Amino acid sequence: MTTPPHEIALFFENQFGTSPRVLDRVMGAAALSPSVDDADLYFEYTVREHYSLEDGIVKKAGQDVSQGVGARIVSGERTGFAFTEEFDPKALTRAVESARRIADRGGSPSPLSVSSPNRPATDLFPATDLTLDRPVPDKIAVLEALDRLARSQSNKVVQVMASLASEIKTIQVVRRDGTIVADRIPLTRINLSVIAQEGDNRQTGTFGWGGRTDYAGLVAMDRLSHAAHEATRQALVNLTARPCPSGTMDVVLGPGWPGILLHEAIGHGLEGDFNRKGTSAFSGRLGERVASPLCTIIDDGTIPGRRGSLNVDDEGTPTQRTVLIEDGILKGYLQDRQNARLMGTRSTGNGRRESYAHPVMPRMTNTVMMEGESDPREILASLDRGIYAVNFGGGQVDITSGKFVFSMSEAYYVEKGKILYPVKGATLIGNGPDVLTKVRMVGNDMALDTGVGTCGKDGQSVPVGVGLPTIRVDGITVGGTH
Repeated sequence: MTTPPHEIALFFENQFGTSPRVLDRVMGAAALSPSVDDADLYFEYTVREHYSLEDGIVKKAGQDVSQGVGARIVSGERTGFAFTEEFDPKALTRAVESARRIADRGGSPSPLSVSSPNRPATDLFPATDLTLDRPVPDKIAVLEALDRLARSQSNKVVQVMASLASEIKTIQVVRRDGTIVADRIPLTRINLSVIAQEGDNRQTGTFGWGGRTDYAGLVAMDRLSHAAHEATRQALVNLTARPCPSGTMDVVLGPGWPGILLHEAIGHGLEGDFNRKGTSAFSGRLGERVASPLCTIIDDGTIPGRRGSLNVDDEGTPTQRTVLIEDGILKGYLQDRQNARLMGTRSTGNGRRESYAHPVMPRMTNTVMMEGESDPREILASLDRGIYAVNFGGGQVDITSGKFVFSMSEAYYVEKGKILYPVKGATLIGNGPDVLTKVRMVGNDMALDTGVGTCGKDGQSVPVGVGLPTIRVDGITVGGTH
């Protein structure tokens, strides 16, 4: 958003009385002492809306507002955190003092709400941001258009579900050193799910897109038509899919969203907290070869309009382009302020939180493998026997061991460089650090995902992005039903 930071500061001051004098008194009275290494207040005011359509019928339509302040006190490795939904000086002071007591005792950093249980509903400020103030019928019309377009693709389409979700988050970070950082952050996501049926066989295809970008561009007719085509195509492909063979195989990952494997299997293991505590498979390995020389991996929060991008992180630090692995050599970790201080380095702008009611931790933004020199067609043609994975579903990873399991929502069996048939029930099983060493070819077609990623860690969810060129990985365990 282009709202100047001073206007955002005035917004909080005018609506909630958070003048510089009040902020200085709150921070000075409770947070400043020799035992405190860091302290901040995180103010948030978020307006969200969500609309969903199923088989042409509106199932949900609504808007909500959330607001609050998170107070954090850091002393050594101890973190005290408390939050309140009230903005008056007394509530702010209670939050900071509560966080201070937690940090002093070395207790659990779990959030402690100091809100008044009798806070009147009138404390909630009504939504006035014009970015979300579009006529509701216009938004429903977008979902109805998706329904019509998907059904027009095939008479096998029996069910269509579409949704639109957007938010405007206004934040202000007040740090111990007197720094005040403010930003207004948009986010929109549109999802389409199509079910196709042939006899008793029912299969699903999905497509989603979004980002921190212009609403009109997201709902342009060419975007809607592309979404309908892709979701329906995937459902129809899965109708013809055969049970996936299992065993150790070579695998080609397609560009874009398959980068979620990179995010889960490698990215989490490069976050600073896991490495400071020595619980990551990458701990203590800076400067070592951890991947094929073909692999260069970055985390970049500065890519315009992307879902994982931010002007500043949730500690007020500007985001940046951080090289994690360069030509196979481990170069760095993702850091927030606390872990950077304890590890003798500096924040990379990766301190993130789900909301004011959650503590900060190092998280990814947009995690990308840079493109190589191989033609994607040559990569596929080089596959003697294996799997071509085009789209991924869910997955999970164990940070300590690096072991992962991923399901493939669209994949094909390949022999002698030729796609023979689509497969279903396919999973990839492996080890994050190990899989990087098995990358044999990297394509020149790096693509970012369409803007649908959400990352979970310690019960918190934040929007993220991924990017990947076509790559060939040798000797991965493929799980299947055949």
